[in-house]
Amino acid sequence: MRLANIIFVALSSICSAAGKPNILFLAVDDLRPELGCYGVETVHSPFIDRFAASAVTFERAYCQVAVCNPSRVSLLTGLRPDSSKVWDLRTRFRETVPDVVTLPQHFKRHGYHAVSFGKIFHNPWPDNQSWSVPHAWPKNAGLWSDEARRRHSEFRERMRVEGKSDAVIERMRAAVIEALDVADHEHIDGAIARQAIEAMRRLHSGDKPFFLAAGFVRPHLPFVVPRKYWDLYDRDEIPLAANPHIPKQSPSFAMNTMYELRDYMDYADVPDPRDGTLSEARQRELKHGYLASVSFIDAQIGLILEELEKLGLAENTIVVLWSDHGWKLGEHNSWCKQTNYEIDARVPLIIRSPGAGANGKATPTLAELLDLFPTLCDLAGLDHPEHIEGDSLVPVLSDPTAEVKDAAFSQFKRRDGDAKRDLMGYAMRTDRFRYVEWIDRRTKEAVEFELYDHLHDPGETKNLAVDPSQEKWLRRLSAQLWNKLPAPPDYVATAPNEARPVIHFRNQREDRLTVYWLPEKGPRKKTGIIEPGQTLTQRTTKGHRFIVVGSRGNESKVHTVTRQNAT
Repeated sequence: MRLANIIFVALSSICSAAGKPNILFLAVDDLRPELGCYGVETVHSPFIDRFAASAVTFERAYCQVAVCNPSRVSLLTGLRPDSSKVWDLRTRFRETVPDVVTLPQHFKRHGYHAVSFGKIFHNPWPDNQSWSVPHAWPKNAGLWSDEARRRHSEFRERMRVEGKSDAVIERMRAAVIEALDVADHEHIDGAIARQAIEAMRRLHSGDKPFFLAAGFVRPHLPFVVPRKYWDLYDRDEIPLAANPHIPKQSPSFAMNTMYELRDYMDYADVPDPRDGTLSEARQRELKHGYLASVSFIDAQIGLILEELEKLGLAENTIVVLWSDHGWKLGEHNSWCKQTNYEIDARVPLIIRSPGAGANGKATPTLAELLDLFPTLCDLAGLDHPEHIEGDSLVPVLSDPTAEVKDAAFSQFKRRDGDAKRDLMGYAMRTDRFRYVEWIDRRTKEAVEFELYDHLHDPGETKNLAVDPSQEKWLRRLSAQLWNKLPAPPDYVATAPNEARPVIHFRNQREDRLTVYWLPEKGPRKKTGIIEPGQTLTQRTTKGHRFIVVGSRGNESKVHTVTRQNAT
């Protein structure tokens, strides 16, 4: 009898371990909720639509910062941006909150095999301590064609002849737009899908549940994808933005500058949205490229989900599809992201938990990407780390009418050049309103306000905060904002040389020197050239490594940034 009990206990433990749900974590960069399952019929997204039909689609989910690095840090650490101190593309969260336990790291500590492919954390910093094995980008896969690279080289040479600085030349990329004559798996994003599929095949027979993350880069710029996805669309039939104007009475600094688009040679001359508008032909070209990119990624997600079914894993795997932020396609006379507006902050979020009562339904419940950490913990039966600041969405997965919060919050850091002050815009989306309060980070005083009434103005075309009759709403919404969020943190200077470490390279030789950055993974990247007797000043991050190469190929020792300023 005692032996039987021992065997029963042992079998129960094995079954319990085997019964832990797997996690399939699918991220798509720059994907706005412009998909068939979100009611947009002009987009070809059959595979995501099919997935949504078996899952819960969140119609009003929001990121915490509408730019890659801080948005992903917030989701993956469970911290709001003011808690992580990550508000921009250049700050590493391991420098600001070095001991924080991330979402995949938490699952790894609870017996999961955690693996990552593509872009999950921000590209330069995959955070290998979060994963069971080091992150690895695909090999033998590319992006631009050889012809595009040749034209890019010629373009940068012309820039050099015109006297452009090395920093500007190095930043310039090849074309935004290109239709490739390649198979899907020869493209970097197609190769990421193949990595994920091969990993799933290895892991499905393992003795551990898995946390498998696959992050796709498209539809992030550039819009370079196989030709067959371009052929899905008739460019002349693609509708242009319905609200192509900057919101009336909005602060001038609230809109992004579109510098991201000007970093590509075929769009290097585009104006700031406050100074001009793209031609209709260029607008259609960009929208065509974006939609083709979405359809390409849709197909890659379809391959992964198909493999999940083939391996018999679907019934024991929680699948999450999310994007780090939205993207403007001509709305507000702008493109790209990096604002507090609805079009940038709202994201697609689709969750399928096997057997959930709300599967197959859409929910209008307000949600934040920050909520994914506690949600997945609850679904997997794991404890919540004390530091996380989101709310579990599990009640909504059973009942699409359930509400877990009355507002979603985003923020964005700005430099008001006219007034020479650093600002933080705190945005709150309630059921009816989008309210934004711009805080002077030094004085902590509110200096500008925005108010948009989604009941009457879903496109956010007019800022009502300047209307004295809205004073009641401003007071009420401000109180609600600061009742939820902690007071803004103490000001930290954001002037370039104060915000980031600076390394100075001085050429005391007679030949030209080239400086290369040595990333954690991948080949070295050229950051600048130093003529004899000149100095190159490089803004950087602590821990980054550089090497200097002479014209004859001789190399210096590796320089590691360890303090604020170094020479």
